[in-house]
Amino acid sequence: MNWKQVFLGAVVFWVVTNVFGMFVTGYLIHDKILDPEYRAHSQLWVPELNQDPPDMAALIPNWLTVSFISSLVVAGIYSRVKGSFSGPAWKKGLTWGFCVGLLASVSYFALTGFMALSTKIAIWWSIDALILYVLGGAAMGWAVAKWASD
Repeated sequence: MNWKQVFLGAVVFWVVTNVFGMFVTGYLIHDKILDPEYRAHSQLWVPELNQDPPDMAALIPNWLTVSFISSLVVAGIYSRVKGSFSGPAWKKGLTWGFCVGLLASVSYFALTGFMALSTKIAIWWSIDALILYVLGGAAMGWAVAKWASD
C-alpha cells in the first residue's frame, strides 16, 4: 500500500466532501429541503440538534474526526482498487466515489427498516452522498495521480 497516496487521497477527499457538504449540499439539502422533515423526526437527533438554533459547533469536531477516518478508509481502498477502473485518474476516482456513494446510500435505506427515519430523508441523504463522494472521488483520483503516482 502506498501510504503517500492514502494520506494525500484522504486529505483531498476529506476537504472536498466537507467544504462542498458544508456550503452547498448542507445548505440546499439539509437546511432547505429536509429541515421540516428533521423537525418532524426530532426524537432521532442528539440534543444539540434540537436546540433553537441547533448547536452545530458542538458537533463539528466529531463530524470532522469521523469524516477524516472515513476518508482514510475510502482512500486506502482506492489505492488498492484504482487499477480496476479505466480512463484518466479523475474518472477512476469519480467511479470509485460513485461506488462508495452507492454503498452509503444502501445503508441509509437500511436505517428505515429499524428506525423512524423517513424514506424522504434516506433519499436525500443518498443524493447528498452520491454528489459528495463523486466530487471527492474525482478530486482524490486527480490529486493522487498528480502528486503521489506509483
